[in-house]
Amino acid sequence: MTSPDPIETFRQEAQELLEQLEHTLLDLGHRPTDADLIDAAFRALHTIKGSGAMFGFERVAGFTHHVETAFDLIRKGRVRATAELIALTLAAKDQMRRLIETPAEADEAAGDAILGRLQAAIDAATVGVPAAAAVAAGPAAPAPASATAAARAVRTWRVRFRLPKNAMATGSNPLLLIDELRELGEATVIADTTKIPPLEDLDPTDCLVGWEATVTTAHPRDAIEQVFLFLLDDMELIIEAVDAQGAEEGAAAPTPASPSSSSSSNSAGQGSPATAAIAPVNWAEVGTKAAPKSSAPGPSPSPAAAAAEPAAQAQKGAATAKASGSVRVPAERLDELMDQVGELVIAHSRLKQITAQTHDPQVKSVVEEIERLARELQDTTMGVRMMPIGSLFGRFRRLVYDLSRDLGKDIELITSGEETELDKTVIERLADPLVHLIRNAADHGIEPRERRIDAGKPAAGRVMLTARHAGAAVLISVADDGRGLDRERIQARAEENGLVAPGAKVTDEELFKLIFAAGFSTAREVTNLSGRGVGMDVVKRTIEELRGSIEVRSTAGRGSEVTLRLPLTLAIIDGLLVRVGNGRYVIPLGAVEECVELTPEDDLRSTGRCFLNIRGDLVPFIRLREQFATRTPPDPYQKVIIVSAEGMHVGLVVDQVIGDHQTVIKSLSRLHAEVEMFSGATILGDGSVALILDVPQLVAHGQAQEERLKAAG
Repeated sequence: MTSPDPIETFRQEAQELLEQLEHTLLDLGHRPTDADLIDAAFRALHTIKGSGAMFGFERVAGFTHHVETAFDLIRKGRVRATAELIALTLAAKDQMRRLIETPAEADEAAGDAILGRLQAAIDAATVGVPAAAAVAAGPAAPAPASATAAARAVRTWRVRFRLPKNAMATGSNPLLLIDELRELGEATVIADTTKIPPLEDLDPTDCLVGWEATVTTAHPRDAIEQVFLFLLDDMELIIEAVDAQGAEEGAAAPTPASPSSSSSSNSAGQGSPATAAIAPVNWAEVGTKAAPKSSAPGPSPSPAAAAAEPAAQAQKGAATAKASGSVRVPAERLDELMDQVGELVIAHSRLKQITAQTHDPQVKSVVEEIERLARELQDTTMGVRMMPIGSLFGRFRRLVYDLSRDLGKDIELITSGEETELDKTVIERLADPLVHLIRNAADHGIEPRERRIDAGKPAAGRVMLTARHAGAAVLISVADDGRGLDRERIQARAEENGLVAPGAKVTDEELFKLIFAAGFSTAREVTNLSGRGVGMDVVKRTIEELRGSIEVRSTAGRGSEVTLRLPLTLAIIDGLLVRVGNGRYVIPLGAVEECVELTPEDDLRSTGRCFLNIRGDLVPFIRLREQFATRTPPDPYQKVIIVSAEGMHVGLVVDQVIGDHQTVIKSLSRLHAEVEMFSGATILGDGSVALILDVPQLVAHGQAQEERLKAAG
């Protein structure tokens, strides 16, 4: 088995760090004095810088070094976290992403321009002391103490630490840690070599030396703890106060434990290595490892460690990082596993069909046991593929932030249902449609501040992004409290484009669906956000490819809501196997409401599309024999499958209902790509193929056919 590529692992971890940095900065925009958020941003930058240098991303390390310096000044209280500084840091974060993902295409001049504007923002936000000199010096150089730090009493601390054996192999450099201790004040360091074995037993990759440092500094104990912030999970550390003043704070106790990152970005810090005085000191065994309380959100900075323990989950924007017991697995392996489970389901279906002809109870018992195990394996595999949709929702905070600045509007993003789980493939393909819907809500829906105030609305507009389960589907809604859809303008543009006959009376539901037509736009002018008539047709096409549907509601002056109905997964579904003529088809079970019998009276009443009386409600039905041009005579007792589609109930007339079927979805070939009534195919137990009906498309096709018949008649 090949070992993971450390460069690719770094890129994955950096992606998570950048996402967490973005969330932290967006939270900081609302709470600019929150020390936890400021520390979290600084540590994320520090980790990216250190890990980047460790793995040869020197441009990343050099660029991030300057941004880190800015947040070090904010952390020390010398610079205010202004809105402009946060916006520029977000732009710097985008540049870091480019330097990591596509370094050859990253524009160095653009990065220099960002740093220049960042320096100007720092100078404008400086509190009392000019910041330019400190930015030039960088975080490795001792920055002048703030007024608060200067007033602090000088204290002496004894710091005893021993790194994990593999510290050197994972890129940590203990001499750079000692350098950072010396930067805090006056430090005397001695080494403990008592655990170094004889030369013949020595592994040169192991770190076996311990250290004891006496540090006299005006900095608080937290500053000493942060030197070891990214090594705390596996190292031994004790910090004791030597003077009475420090002891009064209870600092003599070992540092409290709290999981953080398991490898060091300090190894890539700036400055020359310090020389420790080597003298064998047999100080007492430190005992269990200890770690300080930390507010750092974000994953371990070591890509090697990240392969075993993925990123921690940020809580409340910048809560304590918490190690996860999960493992990081490449997405393609999950896809392969799902494919193999699908083949197992097909093989079991064949076995079940074969054993139906035998009366041996032992064989049937084994088949039932295999069915149970296959079902459990399928459920487990599906569970692995399911992800909370919050991983997608988090991306749109930055989108709304940028839209708010670009449009000059106050816009808030409100999300709910982030814990709702959906197949990872569906989540990946939802990103672009949701971007288009949110852009439309911000650009066309939310009014400018003055108009909202005049209309008696809050000055800040709201875009609501919600998700919830509804049976075997997930509903995702994008709503706004803006002006609502302009019905008259939509109809006028639809008439111009020939989509609606002039003066025709069209229901709101039918009219609002026209906004998803290719090239349709009501914008009066083209901007960098909208107006070209592209985007909404992409939304419709993508959702239909996912076997989903779209519903639009709008109230003039109060806002609009677009709801996407999506299947939980695209791999294996429960279906209802039916027969029409000699062909067999699968109807997704999630769309099925009930089955009724088509009486001879109802069958003879008329041809084409007819109506059934279902408990007092008239339900239209479609004869699938006519849709599929079946030439065999119909069964004497046909069945009607009542399905839900496009917010209405429709019946599908079939010859026979065979039963439920575990359906492994296979894509249709390119030759059948234009056949819209089918969403895929599946292999039955006898090896034959059954087509999977696309219920919304089938219903739409039946409605269009009826309209043509009415027009011709």
